[in-house]
Amino acid sequence: MSEFIKNCISEIGITLSDKQANKLVTYRDMLIEKNKVMNLTAITDEKEIAIKHFADCIAVCAHIDPNGKNIIDIGTGAGFPGLPIKIAAPSTHITLLDSLAKRVSFLEEVCAALSLEDIQCIHTRAEDGARETELRENFDIAVSRAVAPLNVLCEYAAPFLKTGGLFVALKGQTVTEEIENAQNALSELALKQEEIIPQPLPYTDITHYIAVFKKTAPTSDKYPRTAKKISRSPL
Repeated sequence: MSEFIKNCISEIGITLSDKQANKLVTYRDMLIEKNKVMNLTAITDEKEIAIKHFADCIAVCAHIDPNGKNIIDIGTGAGFPGLPIKIAAPSTHITLLDSLAKRVSFLEEVCAALSLEDIQCIHTRAEDGARETELRENFDIAVSRAVAPLNVLCEYAAPFLKTGGLFVALKGQTVTEEIENAQNALSELALKQEEIIPQPLPYTDITHYIAVFKKTAPTSDKYPRTAKKISRSPL
């Protein structure tokens, strides 16, 4: 099965070593096992995990060089996209942030089993984490996948980024509409649209999109607002 994973990832332009592929196999097995007792993913078929989780996430590395960068994965859930990115690009410094303690515990188990270094798992809500001195405006790249509409996600992501840093959102077919609805948020949070990259998923007729935005100025102290205010009145 590691060969299928390697072939799958090679379809998006990334070459994995046997060691990296084996780490993904272990991650997949732990994900499937833990999913029996807690809701981590609706995708449980081994090949679909390789395609719709691993390839989908690692595609970021084909378009944005993560090596040596300080990256935060906001609302990482079962570890996507941050953990596959870390496995594919080991020199990254990854912070996995999630609001559910049980998910964070699972991620810590995976990181230990895979002997990953320069990775931390933090249990906090994004709006709280972005107020912490060691996290605020400290990252080169913020990534997020399947967390919230873009106009909401921008407010969670921007405060974590250094000026000049990149916000990378993994999106589906609604990406164009979401960007249109996020114009005020992008302007208010000094996020400039860089590119929208279509990414076909290997061995499927599905195309996802990697939306990239650059932070051009520091974030105002008034952001992020509380989760209630963000959901009730998105920028």
